[in-house]
Amino acid sequence: MNHGNHGLTTTISDGIAELVIDRPPVNALDDAAWHALADEIERIGSDPAARVLVIRAEGRGFCAGVDIKELARHPEKIVSVNAGNYRSFRAVHRNPLPVIVAVHGFVLGGGIGLAGAADIVVAAEDATFGVPEVDRGAMGGGAHLQRLFPVQKVRMMYFTGEPISAAEAYRLGAIERVVPRSALREAALDIARKIAAKSPAMIRLAKESLNGIEDGNLEDKYRWEQGFTLQAYTERDSAEARRAFVEKRDAKF
Repeated sequence: MNHGNHGLTTTISDGIAELVIDRPPVNALDDAAWHALADEIERIGSDPAARVLVIRAEGRGFCAGVDIKELARHPEKIVSVNAGNYRSFRAVHRNPLPVIVAVHGFVLGGGIGLAGAADIVVAAEDATFGVPEVDRGAMGGGAHLQRLFPVQKVRMMYFTGEPISAAEAYRLGAIERVVPRSALREAALDIARKIAAKSPAMIRLAKESLNGIEDGNLEDKYRWEQGFTLQAYTERDSAEARRAFVEKRDAKF
């Protein structure tokens, strides 16, 4: 079974749905692609053939987040992009099915949202996790980062924009397995097979009940952050940060 658009392709086999992101060069998703991703994750969650979902990517890295170049051309799209991000992360977190996210290379911005919303994360040895939001004149991602890492580590990452390695992420307990890049897909599928062999009814109940005992509401917390993204976009520094990124130069504040 295949279903693909916006660089997104889904296959379902033996109860395992596999959604692959492939948008060269860096898997940065534009406005339409974020909404398409949310639609697809929701669709898989309601597909009776699927018992567990694996999300992974092709190319240099897992996901570089939003398409900054699109936002530089169309800053008014930030509201819709925000909505697409929110919907995609919610579709993972609130999905009736367990979601395994398999990451490699860079995991940035919206990539952090997908990983942080997941039930299980596996990583290639070359994976790095970062939130360069401050350097891009935006906010958001802290709620999902805090679902992966401790509070002060999140603040260090957020204030500096400096990424951490897969080994450090594993040390902090966020990652289930760290494997060579060539073994990443199989590591995710190995876990997926174990889950797919269980009672689908029991697994769905487990997912819903585990979501209900989490500390606070992930979606509400992220929505709070997004209000600050809109506020950030009213600052001159935000426009300069985005221009500097597109022009490949240092920002001047």
